[in-house]
Formats: sequence, C-alpha cells, structure tokens
Amino acid sequence: MTIDPDGFPAPAALVEHARRFHAEGGVPAVPRVAATVLLLRPAGGRPERAVTDGADFEVYLIRRVAAMAFGGMYAFPGGGVDVSDSQAHVGWAGPAPAEWGARLGLAPAAAQAVVCAAAREVFEEAGVLLAGPDARTVVGDVSGDDWEAARVALERREVGFADLLAERGLTLRSDLLLPWSRWITPEFEPRRFDTYFFAALLPAGQLTRDVSGEADRTLWVRPADAGELTMLPPTLVTLGQVAACGDLAGVGAASATRDPATPVTPRLDLRPDGEARFVLR
Repeated sequence: MTIDPDGFPAPAALVEHARRFHAEGGVPAVPRVAATVLLLRPAGGRPERAVTDGADFEVYLIRRVAAMAFGGMYAFPGGGVDVSDSQAHVGWAGPAPAEWGARLGLAPAAAQAVVCAAAREVFEEAGVLLAGPDARTVVGDVSGDDWEAARVALERREVGFADLLAERGLTLRSDLLLPWSRWITPEFEPRRFDTYFFAALLPAGQLTRDVSGEADRTLWVRPADAGELTMLPPTLVTLGQVAACGDLAGVGAASATRDPATPVTPRLDLRPDGEARFVLR
C-alpha cells in the first residue's frame, strides 16, 4: 500500500459539510478522547505461529453501520474513553500508568483511562480480551455463553471493566498494547475524537467475533491489500505504516520508536478547481 504525498480524495458529503461549516463560521466541537486497536495476527489465522518467523500478517477491520458517525467506513475496533475507564481500580500488568503517561503525553490517570478504554473497546467490539491471571499469561477462549453475557453487560454499562476482570481473577495486560499514533478529527466534523492508536497481537486461543452492533461487516485482511476499502485517512495511513513493517516483529520494533503523543489532524484542502483532498501537512 502506498500513501499519496498529495493527500487523499475526500468523500463528497464531507466536502459539502466542510464548505458549509466554513461559510457559516462554525465553531469546532471539543474532541472526545478515544482509543482504537489494530488487532494483528499471522496470515492464515494462526496466532500460535512465532511472531519472529517473518510471515506476513493480517489486521482486523470493521465497517461501521451507516447510521453512525463515519458510517460506511472501515475502521479498527475502538471508541470513546468512558467515565468508568478513568475511575477504574483495575488489576494492572505492564508499564505503570506513569510510564504510559510519559509515552502518550498524558497525566498518569488520563493515560490509564486511555489504555483501559483500548482494552475494553476491543473486548466489546471484537470479543478479544487482553487480560490474564497474572502478568505473564493471557486468558484463552472467551467466546462461551458466560463470557458473552459478561461482554453484553459491559457494553450496556451494567458492569465496569475493572469489576469484570476482578470477578474473574484477571489482570489487564497493558504490555500487550503497542502505542502507535494519535489522530484528531478535522475541525469541521460535528463529532470529533482525539484518538490514540494501539497495535496488539491476537492472543493465542482467542478468536475475533462479530459481536458489535456498530458494525455491519468484519474481516481480516493483509494491510497491503486493504487499499480498495472505503476508509478515512487515519485508518488508511496507519495500514500503510504497519504494512511497511514487513512482519509482526517489525511492527513491534517500529512501535518502540514511534511518537504516539503528537497529534495528526487531517486538513481538508478545498482547491479552486473544485477538487478537495485531505492533507496531513
């Protein structure tokens, strides 16, 4: 997958909305803090294969239902930080919240909330749980009826993420999340998000499940083969970045050198000839 240095074509509906926003002197909405996760696995759906074997890999995508914000677009599982994420007293493994804060450019409590939101959302939307009995293990299959009931209760906010983990004697494995980038929705959008992107390897023994009512299609696809799908710039650019890593070990190595604190905000360039493109500079 190649990234066009001149930007990305913008959907007509977004162009019309942007023109109206600027013509009316609109006031930008305050972005909501959010988190999203690129779930990765070796190609062929065999997460037990060695991460260092050089094999190509796939990423999990969902297509948002048309009625939602950014509906009809393919994206990664994710969503807004919830009040429960910032108040959670969760069992924790991996880098401490202060270390996450230094990496993400956030106060420790805010960083913990973002990491909790990432893990919670990927469980709610994909049925994948980044947690284990201790700091060295990960829970296995979580697709049974009891787990599904717990996931639905979490999605409905009938139970908090920290409580769900505590009831089952599990610890959040924050070390399974690899920080990648940060994107802020353009100013003309009525719903804006300040989103932290993470990558994570699908745990052995777990399977993604099409459980989110917010998606009408899900698929695993090689990042390099996803260019024909309808995506907004954050998804498209991120897929290009991970594709360039070559393999899963390369993704892990690249994460260690990335800047996940400085935000990228796509700008819509409305050109005199009527063409409109998203640009990142």
